Amino acid sequence: MISAPPGRVRMDPGTRREQLLALGVRLLSTRSLDELSIEMLAEEAGISRGLLYHYFGNKQDFHRAVVRKAADDLIRVTAPVREGEPLERLATSLDAYVDYVGANYAGYVSLVRGAASGNPDLMQIYDEARAALTDRIFDTAGADGVLSALALEDSPEVRLMVRGWSAMAEDVVIAWVRDHRGVSREDLLTMLAAALPGVLSGTP
Repeated sequence: MISAPPGRVRMDPGTRREQLLALGVRLLSTRSLDELSIEMLAEEAGISRGLLYHYFGNKQDFHRAVVRKAADDLIRVTAPVREGEPLERLATSLDAYVDYVGANYAGYVSLVRGAASGNPDLMQIYDEARAALTDRIFDTAGADGVLSALALEDSPEVRLMVRGWSAMAEDVVIAWVRDHRGVSREDLLTMLAAALPGVLSGTP
């Protein structure tokens, strides 16, 4: 007697949801958040819309989950390396940040604009992501940290100026990815890394 072929292995719901989120992030890389629909994801994944609603509830929950996943990916891929001088490690993180924005331009700009428009969900995710990125400078505030290399200590004034530098760097990278004629990638990274000491030079 010939045994029946094994059926499809049922995927753990958490694993399946993560796969769908990863697909959503990939789709978001080439389109705005408004253009990303549950119907589009269902078609790409080859599953029913009803199943997607089971995982995400509604369109707003779906968008929020995808943007959160994209923000987590950004934080992960720009994690600073352990080797090198503090400002060299900063430059490495900036290099990864430029890569990320270049590969996910449409979705990233959509997140920035959505936060700027006052969308509370996007604003919260955006603020948390930016805080996580800038706080790395203070997480390594010891002898091998950026602040130590600049002969500075953690203070409210320094934190305020670092947030300002972060906002400037974001605007510059978005503009460069959109049209980088006349400015090389190497020059971009050099200018961004050099701008931080300049911004902090006047802090008390």
